Amino acid sequence: MTQRSLHLNAFLMNTGHHEASWRLPESDPYAHVNLGHYVNLARTAERGTFDSLFLADGPQLWSNLAQRPAGALEPLTLLTALATATEHIGLIATASTSYNSPYNLARKFASLDIISGGRAGWNIVTTAGAEAARNFGLDAEPAHAERYARAAEFLDVALKLWDSWEDDAIVADKAAGVWGDDSKIHPPRHQGTYFSVAGALNVPRTPQGYPLLVQAGSSEDGKAFAARYAEAVFTAQQTLADAQAFYADLKSRTERAGRNPEHIKVLPGIVPVLGSTEAEARAAERLLEDHIVYDHGVARLENLLQLPAGTLELDARLPDGLPPESAVEGAKSRYTLVVELARRERLTVRRLIGRLGGGRGHLTFAGTPEQVADQIATWFTQGAADGFNIMPAVLPSGLDAFVEQVVPLLRARGLFRTEYGPHQTLRERYGLPRPANQYLPPAPALV
Repeated sequence: MTQRSLHLNAFLMNTGHHEASWRLPESDPYAHVNLGHYVNLARTAERGTFDSLFLADGPQLWSNLAQRPAGALEPLTLLTALATATEHIGLIATASTSYNSPYNLARKFASLDIISGGRAGWNIVTTAGAEAARNFGLDAEPAHAERYARAAEFLDVALKLWDSWEDDAIVADKAAGVWGDDSKIHPPRHQGTYFSVAGALNVPRTPQGYPLLVQAGSSEDGKAFAARYAEAVFTAQQTLADAQAFYADLKSRTERAGRNPEHIKVLPGIVPVLGSTEAEARAAERLLEDHIVYDHGVARLENLLQLPAGTLELDARLPDGLPPESAVEGAKSRYTLVVELARRERLTVRRLIGRLGGGRGHLTFAGTPEQVADQIATWFTQGAADGFNIMPAVLPSGLDAFVEQVVPLLRARGLFRTEYGPHQTLRERYGLPRPANQYLPPAPALV
């Protein structure tokens, strides 16, 4: 049995994941629209031999302009530029199944996969929130279950489109004057509840067959969807026990869905705040918390908890009688995580906002490089994670520090690669097979 290899994904967000990171003297308030900033981050992550990098996205203006740098470059466009500036690292873009069409999105991801030489990944989201819905002519967001039903059909159509060319459809026979073989093209001719798609994709089948499929929802609907489709799952867990329970549940669901549970990788998010001593790391964490504007945090928390403005008091705990997750139509799993964190640790609203300021519910860990490496190794070896979504509190310094100080420790423990393999696609790096084309008969079994 081969030794498991840790997977690391760099989650890049403008000046860093901490909401106050942009206020530090080192930070560039315009980094979110600076291509050079992202090129440098991508090359740093590649120097650290990360499996991939990831860009979040949503079809709406996040928060208000006073709070932090708002707006973002469209991720598929940005990743196409990063593909030309890097050689190995995977490139994962967030794109919504609620506010896109399968044909256009399948074409864009196929194009990125070809341009990057097989390094594309798709973080599949259903997009919660009325703000996004109103940008697409809807009065309110679709119900949670409906968003996932649409997402399932969207994925089925996208897979048909990516398979609509056989790998050898291009003949390129100059002497015979035959460029391609029409018999190897398979139009989807899909007629469903949400989509009607007739023709084949206008992009050939890609190096990976189709991009790495990533999913980030941890609700019941989200886990069911992940078990059916996802090959990597970005999740938020606050404790080792919760992470172990999520990991075991998702692997079991995947097996029951008829898939190899080794073909779905679970990557919790972690926000590392590093210092040469634990006291230095805590001081860096406090400095960030001291720069939080709490009025912004209260408004954001009230929105997440679906409470009227003015409900929360900074030095009081969350009110009793909050609705259960089943009554929430937005980000169900994040709602539950935040409420359980506040109840479990008996946090005031002020302290809760401080805890959420770094990672919006992801695990924040302040410590020395050795302590951060210990935390990662513990979760990885004790059935809680296949790797981690690394979310530096401040960029670029946080990613630089992780690559220079933590990655060598993980390598020394034999948990992480020291170099990239030659000519690997992203799914090969995640230990995943290239998918067979659904329109072809299965290969005969070896005897």
